[in-house]
Amino acid sequence: MKIIDSHFHWWPRSIFGPLMKREDYPKAFTNARGGYTYHGANGRRGTVASWKEWFDLDEQLAYMDALGHDISVVCSIGPLSIYFSELPAEEGRDAAIAWNEEMAWAQRRYPGRVWASAAIPLVDTKIAMDVLEDAVGRLGLMGVNLPGSVGKEGMIDDPRLEPFYARVAELGLPMFLHPTDAVFADVMQGYNDALHLSLGRVVEVSAAASRLILSGLMERHPGLKVVMSHTGGALPYQSGRMDKNSKTAGLTKPVSHYLHRMFTDTVSPHSAGQKFAIDYFGVDNVMYGTDYPCWDPEVCLKLLDEIEMSPAVKQKIFHDNAVRTLGLKLPAAAAA
Repeated sequence: MKIIDSHFHWWPRSIFGPLMKREDYPKAFTNARGGYTYHGANGRRGTVASWKEWFDLDEQLAYMDALGHDISVVCSIGPLSIYFSELPAEEGRDAAIAWNEEMAWAQRRYPGRVWASAAIPLVDTKIAMDVLEDAVGRLGLMGVNLPGSVGKEGMIDDPRLEPFYARVAELGLPMFLHPTDAVFADVMQGYNDALHLSLGRVVEVSAAASRLILSGLMERHPGLKVVMSHTGGALPYQSGRMDKNSKTAGLTKPVSHYLHRMFTDTVSPHSAGQKFAIDYFGVDNVMYGTDYPCWDPEVCLKLLDEIEMSPAVKQKIFHDNAVRTLGLKLPAAAAA
C-alpha cells in the first residue's frame, strides 16, 4: 500500500552546532540518548529532548521500509519550531535559512519520497516574509511550520503578522501547527513531566489554533491551510463549547465552521481518538501521520486497522488527502 506519513520528524545534526556554542539561552546540550536537549530563552521551563533516532534520515526511511508498505514522508519541525523565534531576529533568520537548506537537501536526495516544510522566525515580520519567499522560491519547500507561540510572550495572532498570513494564503501553502513546550510547562509541571507531555502539548496546539480562529485570521484569509497536529488537540471534543462563545469573540460564524476548514493527522494513541478525528473533521481532512520518532508507526497502523473504513476512505487518509492538501508533487511514474 502506498502511504504518505504527514507528521514525520527528521532533524539535521548540523543545526545543533551553533546552538550548542551560544553563551546565552536558547542553547542546547548533548544528552545520554544520543541527541540534544534544547533549553529555551531565558532558561524557561519546557525543554525539548531528542534522541539518536531523530538524526539519520537513511535509517529512518529504512525503518519505514521494514513496515511492509511503500511509505513516503513529510518532514515538519515539531517542538523545536520555537527555536527560530526565540533567537534575536537576524540570528533567527540565519538559523532558519540553514534549517531550510538542509530540508531542501533532503528533498533533492529523495525526490518524490521526502518532502519538507520551512522554519520561519516570527519575531520580525519582514524577516518572516523574506525567509518565506526564500524557502519557497529558492529552495522549493512545500509548507511552513508555525510554533504554538512566538517565544514565551508573543502570540501567533499578533496583528503585525497579518501580511505574513496573507502571503502564506496567497501561495496556498500548508501551515503545520505543532506545540513547542514554551507556554504551559510552568503550570503543568511535576510528575516527571508526565502531565505536561500528556496535556500541555494538547492544550498548546488547541489554544494556538483557537487564536487563529478567534482573531478572525481564518475568516479574513479563507485560503489559509492549517494542519493541526495530534488529531486536533482538544478542539474537536470541545467544539460545542467553542461555538457557544463565538459571538463573544465577534465572529460572524461559529468556531466549528473554521475548525472544519482545518486539517489534522492520526496521531492519537487509541483508535477511538483517531475515529473521532475522522468523524469530526471528515474523511477529506484527515491524513495519516505518526509523529515518528516520537511514536511508533507500527502501533499507529495497528490502531487504524481497528477502525472500519472502506478502501476508498483508506486511500484518502493514507495517501490522497496528503497529496491534495499539502500540494505534494508526485514523480511522474507514481502519478501515472
